[in-house]
Amino acid sequence: MHEKLIILDFGSQTTQLIGRRVRELNMYCEIVPYNKFPHDATDVKGVILSGSPYSVYDENAFKADLTEIRGKYPVLGICYGAQFLAYTSGGNVEPANSREYGRANLSHIDGEDELLKGIHVGSQIWMSHGDTITVLPDKFKVIASTDDVRAAAYHVEGEQTWGVQFHPEVFHSTDGTKLLDNFLNICGCAKDWTPASFIESTVAELKEQLGDDKVILALSGGVDSSVCAAMLAKAIGKQLTCVFVDHGLLRKNEREQVCEVFGEGGQFDINFVCVDARERFYSKLAGVTEPERKRKIIGEEFIRVFEDEAKKIGAVDFLAQGTIYPDVVESGQGGESAVIKSHHNVGGLPKDISFKGIIEPLRSLFKDEVRELGESLGIPEKLI
Repeated sequence: MHEKLIILDFGSQTTQLIGRRVRELNMYCEIVPYNKFPHDATDVKGVILSGSPYSVYDENAFKADLTEIRGKYPVLGICYGAQFLAYTSGGNVEPANSREYGRANLSHIDGEDELLKGIHVGSQIWMSHGDTITVLPDKFKVIASTDDVRAAAYHVEGEQTWGVQFHPEVFHSTDGTKLLDNFLNICGCAKDWTPASFIESTVAELKEQLGDDKVILALSGGVDSSVCAAMLAKAIGKQLTCVFVDHGLLRKNEREQVCEVFGEGGQFDINFVCVDARERFYSKLAGVTEPERKRKIIGEEFIRVFEDEAKKIGAVDFLAQGTIYPDVVESGQGGESAVIKSHHNVGGLPKDISFKGIIEPLRSLFKDEVRELGESLGIPEKLI
């Protein structure tokens, strides 16, 4: 069981960015909806509260009960998260005279505070909020200010709880990563989560979970499915069959590249099937001009071709997919972030395809992490 940081998602557009910054610091984290804190988990080291499109005093604002979180774990509130902590502790949060948006500089810093270690006066930060904390509750002590915002950051005395009114996760906050690293140190995080350690633990889990079961994967040649195939190849070898469908809409030379890496004589010891279905797709798409209709036809036809191949292979226990973390979060399953789009990998399978289950080894990774993993697994750069 790996230690983790929990990011409670109050719906901000930058919640995923907080997650990526934490992962870049070699700490595993999970984004969960604001009201779904895993209270029974034993491996949580700390909690970050994200921003939100709402104001804390809105009727529709996302509200979370923090009574069992504060005091038990170190907590860092970012923007709305900071306002929510202050507001629910008896402070005042009110609309600012003008929306605080853009670059600002810290004009005062409490150099003794652990969260701000190594950050100096003049450090550039990024503001994006319409409200401001006008009265801080008792025991909430200002640890950083800008010329316009007195409570740019605070610490609650007697507990490991902090709030920052700015966004340390965005590029424009020059010492933002330093601040997040300081928070991880406060949490006592080992910061030993790397692509290499992920491969090792995931391959071990896959071996245990799958035993002698057979797995089929639709290999598209994209980075996600390629890395998924390489992970499974490492775990179960010939128990994996990859089906590559040439639907005639590929990038130049893509079919040749995929066959070279995963096919006969390639670097992975798996079963590989390449299906030339170009004419089948062309005839279905003939005369269709509407883009969304094309997408549906391609998606449905792909599944049918894949099903035909699966039947030829015979009994297969699991379907593998290259679903990655943004697919899960953006489809509304991982957090409160707006549902950005539906993904073919998340909930888009035909009802009449029967497997014991679905294997998604990359489900907890961001795209840049998948690329890093691909490099570690020796997949050629052109596929990554």
